[in-house]
Amino acid sequence: MPFNTELTRQLGITVPVVQGGMQHVGFAELASAVSNAGGLGILTALIWPEPEGLRREIRKCRKMTSRPFAVNITLLPALVPPDYDAYAQVVIDEGVKIVETAGNSPGPVISKLKKAGVIVLHKCTTIRHAQSAVKLGVDFLSIDGFECAGHVGESDITNFILLSKARQTLKVPFIASGGFADGQGLAAALALGACGVNMGTRFLCTVESPIHQNIKEQIVRAEETDTALVLRRWRNTTRLYKNKVTEQALKVEQESKTGEFSEIAPFVSGKRGREVFINGDPEYGVWTAGQVIGLIHDIPNCKDLIARIEKEAEETLREKLALFTPSSKL
Repeated sequence: MPFNTELTRQLGITVPVVQGGMQHVGFAELASAVSNAGGLGILTALIWPEPEGLRREIRKCRKMTSRPFAVNITLLPALVPPDYDAYAQVVIDEGVKIVETAGNSPGPVISKLKKAGVIVLHKCTTIRHAQSAVKLGVDFLSIDGFECAGHVGESDITNFILLSKARQTLKVPFIASGGFADGQGLAAALALGACGVNMGTRFLCTVESPIHQNIKEQIVRAEETDTALVLRRWRNTTRLYKNKVTEQALKVEQESKTGEFSEIAPFVSGKRGREVFINGDPEYGVWTAGQVIGLIHDIPNCKDLIARIEKEAEETLREKLALFTPSSKL
């Protein structure tokens, strides 16, 4: 086992790679495949409209892997918010030992999880938010750079700066998220101070990913320029795959005289995004993808992908270390 980081030690995994929590994607099939390959697979709690659905999926995942896996709980603004406390209670009742949290006002959920002895990884897009999460007692921070898919925050700081700033200022271990797809990226993240990486879009494009084959092939064909930022006007900036619906949404955002969210809502519907993954039409609705799509060129299974990342990272670190020649002593 070449890697021995704070992440592998505390989580009981062998490769410091975490599968990001993804809506419509984080089912037991993908999470268990990632965990069986040595990484940390993650179930996404809010895929299920009620906590009992999550309970069933946790039990299903446990039958598919004996390795550690986690649950993602993302707290987002809503007119009628989900019962986050009930989802957290299911996680505790079912003995899941690791949770990834993200979103707004996570304090009550994090406090509940920590009292139950759960390891918490919290996702942040700024150092300020990361420092607030540290005060809440999180065990790891997932530092999400501007390259990432989905909610990118409002600061537009890429990982090269964000990770170095995290290394300089944070007192808890952190992992790097946004822009990672291969072992060279993992090696770079480790060199910048992270103890592992979080990958979403890369795992979206694997054999076990529960989305239509057409979408996986579209990711392989895509370039790093094929994403767009929407909802900035409402300070909810989100990176999406660039398609006709995304362009329509941007047109409304830029030209709306009222600034009413109701004008753009039909274009950014999560229901239409879910249908993309089912019907295989990449133009049917909006769907999240990171700039890393430009680095994805195949559709491997999770076992082969993680083994390849492990090998590439080890070779890269050894190769770069060889560039250093100690000066001879006189």
